[in-house]
Amino acid sequence: MQAWQVHENGEPSEVMRLEDVGTPTPGDGQVLLKVRAANINFPDALMCRGQYQVRPPLPFTPGVEICGETEDGRRVLATPALPHGGFAEYTVADAAALLPAPDALDDAEAAALHIGYQTGWFGLHRRARLEAGETLLVHAAAGGVGSAAVQLGKAAGARVIGVVGGAAKAAVARELGCDVVVDRNAEDVIAAVKEATGGRGADVVYDPVGGAAYAQSAKVVAFEGRIVVVGFASGTIPSPALNHALVKNYSILGLHWGLYNTKNPKLVQHCHERLTELAAQGAVKPLVSERVPLGGAATAVQRVADGVTTGRVTVVPELTEGGAA
Repeated sequence: MQAWQVHENGEPSEVMRLEDVGTPTPGDGQVLLKVRAANINFPDALMCRGQYQVRPPLPFTPGVEICGETEDGRRVLATPALPHGGFAEYTVADAAALLPAPDALDDAEAAALHIGYQTGWFGLHRRARLEAGETLLVHAAAGGVGSAAVQLGKAAGARVIGVVGGAAKAAVARELGCDVVVDRNAEDVIAAVKEATGGRGADVVYDPVGGAAYAQSAKVVAFEGRIVVVGFASGTIPSPALNHALVKNYSILGLHWGLYNTKNPKLVQHCHERLTELAAQGAVKPLVSERVPLGGAATAVQRVADGVTTGRVTVVPELTEGGAA
């Protein structure tokens, strides 16, 4: 089969190589899956660079979430068992962690409903306890993680403010349903958010960016607000001033979605059932901006790493270079 392999750490476009390799053999409790679609996530780039908290042995295949097909023909969502990632024709995954792919979504959309939407659901509902009528601020609102949070916030009845970088991403954020869109390249984020909230600030801030975005979050979070720390796509991990959290009465909430798979897997299943219901209702629908063939994976991962994409970019192995499946 064909699979992308990383033999040394570095930038995705430089270290990912498409190679002919043997089809992986499932271990105990694992199943072999044909990859129907593999969603690209920022951690794929971090793994290539050797900067992610999980460091698979070299060589490895990136790709941390897929829509796949079991040998008996079931369409499922899975997180592949590294080092056999999803940017390949076949992969392996733990049988106990498979989730049924929602009928309302195609393969690429289904692949994108997994980690990003689970992270959003746990962040907004389990950690921040977002309530209808509250104001939710989402950083990088047009990106893969942010776009999921925007849709989930709207589905929960929140007023959503999306922060983006650039006019094109601002247009995407509006299409996603943001009530207010702030272009950080053209506006003062802090002033714009305070104006949009009458000076009160946001009840919940969803931050997958870190760095300067976190500093802005601390200045615009409302009394008794909650900042959900999801990741550090900016490359800078902030050091919060805890005295500031004390004097403003806000909470800083960490979210590592992967822990729920071991600490409370029943919650993961419950979340997936809820997301499947929302997809069936049309309340959420992953924004898949591009579907690329297997041969285009390295270039696509690099573009996600560089922050120039919107929504989700998904690798579809059966897609040809001309665009037909």
